[in-house]
Amino acid sequence: MKIIDINNLKEEANRCFTCKVPKCKKYCPIDTPIPEIIQLFKENKIEEAGEKLFNNNPLSAICAIVCPHEDQCLGNCIRGIKDEPVSFHEIERFISRNYLKNVKLKQEDKLNERIAIIGSGPAGISLALILAKKGYKITIFEKKSHIGGVLRYGIPKFRLPVDILDDIENILLDLNVKIRYNALVGPVITIDKLFEDGYDAVFIGTGVWNPKPLNIKGETFGHVHYAIDYLKSPNSYKLGDNVIIIGAGNVAMDAARTAKYYGSKNVTVVYRKDFEDMTATKVEIDDAKEEGVNFELFKSPVEITDDGVIFIDTKKLDDERKTMVNIEGSEKLIKADSVIIAISQSPKNNIVSNTTNLDTNKYGLIITDDEGHTTKEGVFASGDVVTGAKTVVEAVANAKKVANSIQEYLKLKRA
Repeated sequence: MKIIDINNLKEEANRCFTCKVPKCKKYCPIDTPIPEIIQLFKENKIEEAGEKLFNNNPLSAICAIVCPHEDQCLGNCIRGIKDEPVSFHEIERFISRNYLKNVKLKQEDKLNERIAIIGSGPAGISLALILAKKGYKITIFEKKSHIGGVLRYGIPKFRLPVDILDDIENILLDLNVKIRYNALVGPVITIDKLFEDGYDAVFIGTGVWNPKPLNIKGETFGHVHYAIDYLKSPNSYKLGDNVIIIGAGNVAMDAARTAKYYGSKNVTVVYRKDFEDMTATKVEIDDAKEEGVNFELFKSPVEITDDGVIFIDTKKLDDERKTMVNIEGSEKLIKADSVIIAISQSPKNNIVSNTTNLDTNKYGLIITDDEGHTTKEGVFASGDVVTGAKTVVEAVANAKKVANSIQEYLKLKRA
């Protein structure tokens, strides 16, 4: 149950043991100073707590909502061993949301170096906030009409309110960040052209927007959609009453819950394994169940027809690797008006195909070193376009590392 009332939040903060060696912080991918924040909150130093959270994680207000807390702070709270764990993420959400609404940031310096940031998802926004605050001239190139990337176009609005992104956009503008909307870098605006125009460094944070196909018969039919496309503008789709979702990650749960939200009566997630094997968080799965989403397990898609999807039953072998196998002769049609495929994504190649000396691996992900340097001089990258689909907090943590790397690169270039 979500704790929203400030008095309840104070009670929750008082439950914290303020451990000397906090496991909650240890298992946070961005090392949020949780006991310190809770102490500030208890002392009513909410603005100071908000500043600390923002400086550590510019997307703290978002991570407080979308992080897999059960694997991080919540799931590693000592109090949770014999009692309910402390819901720090709800305290963080309250503090960070208030901070974003009220803060007015200014650049710390006025630096001459110009940096291009391609993509305004978690990695691009984080990098822009960090480097603009330092005083660099930042331009964000965003191919859509609003910033946010997967935060705006991949997470349902009922889970992540877009006004948070609007507040972040205002902060970016306060820091003199320029945003070019509807600007696709690659075919017309090339990376070489950016350098010719005087950009000193270029960052690529374009995410993964190509859906991975099932490669089965019927996948091109008109009632079949990919989740990453559907979530961009779900109100445009007329799915009908009966919808099948193929997949078991958070994107699949978001697609299922969104289909219910927009009026589909019978939404069924179909997966070839069991609940324990799903990559979606337990919270997302539980929310989907509570909202009436159905689940069919141990079924693998064979063919999509006009009437639905033919699935074959699967089972898990009792071997060391728990190998999944199909049960021959068990094929059966599950009827559906629409089918949504949600099994993974890969990067688009708009930039790579129009840029020399920018290497990718066999999955199309951009190759970088540990500090975010790509194989092309002056070009950096991080986020999903490098790692594949990961969490928002991991994208922010990597962006912080790359921000330091870009600053070091520019210092050497300046010397």
